[in-house]
Amino acid sequence: MALALTVVTVGAAGGLAAALAPGAVAARAATARGTGARSGHRRRGQTQRAPGHTRTLAAGGPPLRVVSVSAGRGATVNGADPVSVEFSAPLAADSPVPTFRPSVRGTWAKDGATLLFTPSAPFQPARAYQLDIPGGQSGVRAAGGDVLARRMDLKFRTQGWSTLRLEQLLAQLHYLPLIWSQQTIPLAAPTIRLQPAGSAGLGSGRAAQLAAAYDPPPGTFRWRRGYPSTLTSLWRPGRPNLVLTGAVMAFESQHGLPLNHSAGPRVWSALLRAAARKQRNAKGYTYALARKGSPETLTVWHNGSVLMKTLANTGIPASPTADGTFPVYLRFQFTIMSGFNPDGSHYSDPVWWVSYFNGGDAVHYFPRASYGFPQSLGCVELQWGPAKRIWPYMNYGTLVSVVN
Repeated sequence: MALALTVVTVGAAGGLAAALAPGAVAARAATARGTGARSGHRRRGQTQRAPGHTRTLAAGGPPLRVVSVSAGRGATVNGADPVSVEFSAPLAADSPVPTFRPSVRGTWAKDGATLLFTPSAPFQPARAYQLDIPGGQSGVRAAGGDVLARRMDLKFRTQGWSTLRLEQLLAQLHYLPLIWSQQTIPLAAPTIRLQPAGSAGLGSGRAAQLAAAYDPPPGTFRWRRGYPSTLTSLWRPGRPNLVLTGAVMAFESQHGLPLNHSAGPRVWSALLRAAARKQRNAKGYTYALARKGSPETLTVWHNGSVLMKTLANTGIPASPTADGTFPVYLRFQFTIMSGFNPDGSHYSDPVWWVSYFNGGDAVHYFPRASYGFPQSLGCVELQWGPAKRIWPYMNYGTLVSVVN
């Protein structure tokens, strides 16, 4: 039960403060009985008083408080989702609303005791934000008049954008040797989301693409025909892998970006633009496989077909070619290679059709009397004709595997 105060309202000479003073109520009642209060006229020099009456002041209930916040203190959130703040009581229609730092464009909607913020476009990825909920007399206010006692400042971070979505877009733009097909989802109960992830195909609006970058639409990958298991075994959907690394480098190369092997903000921005404009890979997909054996060979695939298989030379036992898979990171039509032989002597050799893939190791032309067995200091050496033929296809990001 709410407490109540009984207040006697007096005329101008009295006032509320005097009426609430200790003993004032009783004293004034006694004065009224002993000074002719029954008369309807006033004495000379006496101030006229209004007839006394009482009113009830309802005492406040529990103070307004925050019950839950979807972007709570220290949380890492999906930047495509709305931010909700739930209070302990329904809010006034004109109550102030929270703000973000840095500022985020969007709209707040009130629904009873809940405030829901929908950004105009998703929050930036992997970034720190602060949600400021105003308090005090100018703060969030309940419909009953109660206010949030103190301001609340909640710091949170957004997730990084999805590796899986990166792969989906690169596959759609033909930078990966896979086909991605979006899964058709049956209609179900609606879910609050900035944009339906399923609408984010090539040519979709930026808001839909940004939402999908946080929450990729479901779908499946399948390999294009013709590639060997030495390549397909490297694929790890949704996780960092060498096939993805090569595709990112190829995209960076074609869009004039630094080759840093990873998808940072500049790569994502360019990728979303390319997806909106349907700008597909103009150079196709190439893969090279050097096999140590007898004889040693290099096989090059382009767009799923064998472009060439030719004899090759790998490194001698004192300076072997390292096994593994590596992306092409530097290319020259002609250059001078220099260094030291295993015996300490210096060399400086002119070479043509050069594609560096692992440190100082490259696929290139080098004149030898014969080919097909270890002769180099780690490079994969070819004859002039094959080296010249494959060089235009050995673009940045092309994966080169060396196996026994």
